[in-house]
Amino acid sequence: MKHATRLLLLFPLFMVGALEATYFTNGLKIGEVDQDSAIIWTRLSQNPEFNMQGHMFIEFEIPAERKNGKPQYGSRYPDGAQLEDMAFSLPGAEGEVRLTYWPKGNMNAVKEKDWIAVNADEDFTTQIQLTDLQPNTEYSLAMTARKPGGEAASIVTGEFKTAPAPDTVAEIDFTVVTCHDFIRRDDLENGHRIYPSMARFVKPDFMVHAGDIEYYDKPNPWARNQELARYKWNRIFALPFQLDFYRQFATYFIKDDHETLKNDAWPGQTYGDLTWEQGLAIYREQVPMGEKTYRTVRWGKDLQIWMVEGRDFRSPNDMPDGPDKTIWGEEQKAWLFKTMEASDASFKVLISPTPIVGPDRGSKNDNHANEGFAWEGNQVREFLGKQKNTFVLCGDRHWQYASVDDETGVREYSAGAGSDMHAGGFKMELRTDEHKYLQIKGGFLGVNVKRSKGVPLISLTHYDVDGKMQHRETFASE
Repeated sequence: MKHATRLLLLFPLFMVGALEATYFTNGLKIGEVDQDSAIIWTRLSQNPEFNMQGHMFIEFEIPAERKNGKPQYGSRYPDGAQLEDMAFSLPGAEGEVRLTYWPKGNMNAVKEKDWIAVNADEDFTTQIQLTDLQPNTEYSLAMTARKPGGEAASIVTGEFKTAPAPDTVAEIDFTVVTCHDFIRRDDLENGHRIYPSMARFVKPDFMVHAGDIEYYDKPNPWARNQELARYKWNRIFALPFQLDFYRQFATYFIKDDHETLKNDAWPGQTYGDLTWEQGLAIYREQVPMGEKTYRTVRWGKDLQIWMVEGRDFRSPNDMPDGPDKTIWGEEQKAWLFKTMEASDASFKVLISPTPIVGPDRGSKNDNHANEGFAWEGNQVREFLGKQKNTFVLCGDRHWQYASVDDETGVREYSAGAGSDMHAGGFKMELRTDEHKYLQIKGGFLGVNVKRSKGVPLISLTHYDVDGKMQHRETFASE
């Protein structure tokens, strides 16, 4: 990365007034936004940018863990090196932060939180809850940092919009992304190109990251312990494109397998020295998150979204299929069915970290579109098929598609991987009659909800990584 480019991109984010400063090198994440509340996440670090001159990891095979005849790998530091000596490392720093926020353009309504220390045991992060916001309002915010008890030394600014009240007619735009991997980013200096594309061509009211936020079980390094798992979070969220986007747009995060533990993971498993419980805890420390990882949010009169949890409650993938085998768990499933049936929103949108319709590859056995979870998959599709004006948006698959289930009529839209080099795993010759659109490429999904002559409309659009429209479907509320 060219140093001048890096400074130019980061200068609007940081103002440093002391040599012994602490820095917002991971910026902000603004999450769990509804009509009157939001959670603001940040992390403090020792340096204004990640280590550009560090060592590369050394990979090694672990013969005792060969799986289906395939070698398994780990990563280590060069002799005498520590994590802070590695390329792209970003050590955390002790310090305190203070949040100031106000309705955009109205400095007479400024509010300020007390100084709060970041938590060294949680990777020097903190999350600040706001509960006094107004609906359908744009907010500006500024987060200031200082060494414990010292002078304010650095600042990061941000903005976001709250959701309109349930009885308010408002045009809403949002985007969905999935499947990010640092080593498969498509701009080596700046990150994933989908981020400036979303900001430029959609300017979403919010974004949903539908899982596989990072990949512990991919190389450089294989993150088989807490230290390397956190390293991967710090590294990808210090990229300039990511930094700039996440401080300007509200985001809801959904986790999947790769940022929980490893591919197709379920409760009780481990990945090297990384335990299931540690994986869950690291996820919660690295994103703004409320009490539950499944939730629903109303965005005005015409839109309600549901985001489901696909790892915490699931049965083992190798368990025989039947009514007792589940991905969502009975409590979450009952919550979804009850709240969706009770909703009077013009459009209901379910966002899942894994497919419900597919079609998927025959070799997979991890989601509701697979034979391994056919019983619950049929139950879920039967329910969704009875709900009017309901759509499923999914992550996990590394290709874009729009499909309609032959039996129930459920419509599903896959966002596609975060970059073209991350796309794959499916072939155009596998296209079926259920596919209304199919492309083996990366990009993102955009959704627009608005009214035309009093009629609620929803448009679902697939974009490529540079924001060029690939496919669009528009429906009127029945």
